Amino acid sequence: MSDPFDAALDLLRRLPPSQTQQNLASIISIAPNLEDDLLSSVDVGLAVKRCPKSGRDYLCCDYNRDGTSYRSPWSNDFDPPIDPDDAADLVPRGKIRRMEEELNKSIDVYRELYYEGGVSSAYLWQLDEGFAGVVLVKKSSGGAGKGGWDSINVFEIIEATSKRSAHYKLTSTVILDLGLRNDAVGGLELAGNLTRQEELDQPLAGLRDAEIESSHVANMGRMVEAMETRLRNLLQEVYFGKAKDVVGDLRSIRLLSEAEQERRSHKEVISKMGGATI
Repeated sequence: MSDPFDAALDLLRRLPPSQTQQNLASIISIAPNLEDDLLSSVDVGLAVKRCPKSGRDYLCCDYNRDGTSYRSPWSNDFDPPIDPDDAADLVPRGKIRRMEEELNKSIDVYRELYYEGGVSSAYLWQLDEGFAGVVLVKKSSGGAGKGGWDSINVFEIIEATSKRSAHYKLTSTVILDLGLRNDAVGGLELAGNLTRQEELDQPLAGLRDAEIESSHVANMGRMVEAMETRLRNLLQEVYFGKAKDVVGDLRSIRLLSEAEQERRSHKEVISKMGGATI
């Protein structure tokens, strides 16, 4: 008998990408023991919550979750509140929190410049060796033509012993969901996701802690910007290019009479060439 976790992942891969969140919730209701493993392994569209203390929106994912509570990057508090002893282990302090605050400010500017709206969040946490983080961006539109872009950029960072450089491992996933429904075309949906990974060694400027922390934030920001630009170009080639080819093969904008006339002319030329003698 196959492993239930592998079977669940296999099933989700075969179902429509635009319905991953609903299908994931259905599987968890059937097999609650798989909840933590599935939530940490399956990429779904990001949910938006509002921080009660700051009044700002933030994004929810498995990296800022504890049970049914989510930590706001703006206030550093969980909503709903969790046990103080648990919060002490999950809430970043000191260097990690300072970098998290600076990274959120930088990504907020990046989001506004590149996406002209949407919501962004960044979370950092300490590891046994180095630290890790995630940068999230969400942009949605409604109306007759719906659209959704969710990008999830996960970092693992290990500083060199000299503190003059650091090794960055970035895994980025983009979830794209586009749809159009009207009387002219009926229903049209394009959904999917794309994941890419990159590892780089980057220099750290300065000797003071504040300078090193700013270097980490700048390095992460540059890597996110470059990776998201790369993924946007790949999505345009893979999804939009392929969809255009399929639609072009299925539907011609030329009149049938013109196509038939061209075929007759082509046959006539071939027959004359075949009958010609040298």
